[in-house]
Amino acid sequence: MPDELRPTPKIRARGRSFLALVLSPEPLLADWLAGLDAQIARSSAFFAGKPVILDLSLLEAGTEGLAGLYPALRARGIRIIGIEGGDTSWPACAGWDWPAGFQGGRASGAVEIPDDTTPAPPEPPRGGSLIIEQPIRSGQVIMNPDGDIIILGSVGSGAEVTAGGSIHVYGPLRGRAIAGMNGQPDARIFAHSMQAELLAIDGYYITAEEIDPRYVEKPAQIILNNDTLVVQPLVPPTLRGRKP
Repeated sequence: MPDELRPTPKIRARGRSFLALVLSPEPLLADWLAGLDAQIARSSAFFAGKPVILDLSLLEAGTEGLAGLYPALRARGIRIIGIEGGDTSWPACAGWDWPAGFQGGRASGAVEIPDDTTPAPPEPPRGGSLIIEQPIRSGQVIMNPDGDIIILGSVGSGAEVTAGGSIHVYGPLRGRAIAGMNGQPDARIFAHSMQAELLAIDGYYITAEEIDPRYVEKPAQIILNNDTLVVQPLVPPTLRGRKP
């Protein structure tokens, strides 16, 4: 078949979202860094490998210790992917490796930093459902690649739940839910209160801005229909009795 007659292939983008943390240093910077060290001591792996945006909006060009802030964060293993709220013309920032920022990010609220004593989520049974009775906090990632995930509590903003099958949330869903991750278009996402940041099934995804406002903070389910994610109200079928 001539190239000009071949149909254009449809490209499917599989959604993969990451939580970018925002650090907003405050004067006095020495005290702020000491507070950061205390957080790292309580949760040694929290910042490991996570992308961080440095927000300088609370600082000024002449803030004491500003020149050493970026090197101090790098020395602590913090990976900075963008800098906001400052200016590359500030003399104190002249030696910084100023990374380009990202556009279109949406604030997801405060992220709770767990300490090292926070219990790890249970291991999912292979091919079975993973049932979690406690809330999923901001920054947590829950995965069950071979089955469903059932959460009896809430999913916090900035958290991510990924399942090979369907996802059931018997509370507010404020984070990201990714179902059918291994090519299961029949998977669904159910939430008692739909407030999600991102929803995905079998590689197709929508963001919070694309959810019909009629279903926000309402019981809802998400299905994949003709390569399109559809949000529907989650209501039990009407029971119809017979006339005597």
